Amino acid sequence: MKKNWWLSIVLIIVMLFLIGPFLIIFISAFGNEASLRFPPRGFTLDWFKKVLTMPMFLDSLKLSLRLGIFSSLIAMLLGLPVAYVTSRYDFRGKRFIELSTTLPVIIPQMVAGLALLRTFVMLNLFSIEMTLLIGHTAIVLPYVVRNVISTLVNFPPSIEEAAVSLGASRVRSFFIVVLPNITTGLISAFILTFITSFNNVPISLFLTGPGVSTLPIVMMTYMEYYFNPSIAALATILIAMTVGIVAISQKLLGVSRMM
Repeated sequence: MKKNWWLSIVLIIVMLFLIGPFLIIFISAFGNEASLRFPPRGFTLDWFKKVLTMPMFLDSLKLSLRLGIFSSLIAMLLGLPVAYVTSRYDFRGKRFIELSTTLPVIIPQMVAGLALLRTFVMLNLFSIEMTLLIGHTAIVLPYVVRNVISTLVNFPPSIEEAAVSLGASRVRSFFIVVLPNITTGLISAFILTFITSFNNVPISLFLTGPGVSTLPIVMMTYMEYYFNPSIAALATILIAMTVGIVAISQKLLGVSRMM
């Protein structure tokens, strides 16, 4: 009984450590004062109305959504073949490919952002939004590769071989046998990469330019000049959106087993 009591205390401490800061932001978002404070002295929804009508937040939100969706889709198209080949075959250079697809996660993103900035400055071929798309695709690609590999490892190759032995080509067996059975892994990879791209700061900090900024960068810039509950309100909306996406995915698709 005493052991269970201590375990309960540890669990409460851990939960407060993880959720406490978000609760503070959530409660502060409803304050009716001009400055952000906790606990608030009053209650109002005006700050939510404000952030939902500010062009700077709306424009950057649209950009972050576009980057998150398109970088995730491109990473899926590039990462799926890489994951399939590295999980099914042994060949010379396999370790190098595995290391290359892991580098964007291993190295500090500030270093990666600086390297991408210098590369794009020298090339001078792409618009700011295109450089952001390329940069975000590069940092989310490893998540697709690793997630899909873990899904393919749990899918027996013998099932695919049976389809080939019955006359299906490798390409056809992949689309009619393998792909339908790894759909959950692909969806979880897409959700993970989208959230990673949407919330990214280091890469976006280096690659944004005049008039083109992602939502996290705009929020950081706004906080340098204003310290009111509007940022807390926007953060609350983003947290609710992220939790909603994950919760719906877990409920309808069972993605929680893969993430």
